[in-house]
Amino acid sequence: MRALSAFMTGVTRMNKLIGKWVSYLIFAMFVFLLMEVGFRYLFNSPTVWTNELTQMLFGVYAVMSGGYIMAHRGHVNVDLVYSHMKRRTRAVTDILTSTVFFAFTLALLYFGIDIASESIASLETSYSAWNPPIWPVKLAIPVGTGLLVLQGLVKLLEDIAIAFNLSYYQPESTDAGDTL
Repeated sequence: MRALSAFMTGVTRMNKLIGKWVSYLIFAMFVFLLMEVGFRYLFNSPTVWTNELTQMLFGVYAVMSGGYIMAHRGHVNVDLVYSHMKRRTRAVTDILTSTVFFAFTLALLYFGIDIASESIASLETSYSAWNPPIWPVKLAIPVGTGLLVLQGLVKLLEDIAIAFNLSYYQPESTDAGDTL
């Protein structure tokens, strides 16, 4: 049981660390968009690359932050009935609904690997005026989805522990200093 607990703690810590690093992409996006506005309106000289780069950074930001968000229980939840359930009932509900989560994320992982592999093999670019490589962005899809699947597995194991009153795992606290 110690190995399972170490795995769960390791996955959660990894997702929290990656999520914190990925969050800094927001600042880069802000700077690039501010540069574009400055060049366009102050110098009447728009750039060809800032909007496309910002879109690519946002794509990486979106797919790489899923595991972090799940580690902090930040994904959208229909709370109308769920919030009134007891903890064990919520855990059982989460176990049952995890089949939908895993069906979606594993399909995304499978097809994401295929898309990323083809993109890497051809060293795909965007075919725009700037023409940057986009294979790194497409590679982020299966990597981010893999992190989300791992965190989903941790959540499923936590829910099983709660539903069956197992005490092999104590989740790390999510205090205010641990959020973005």
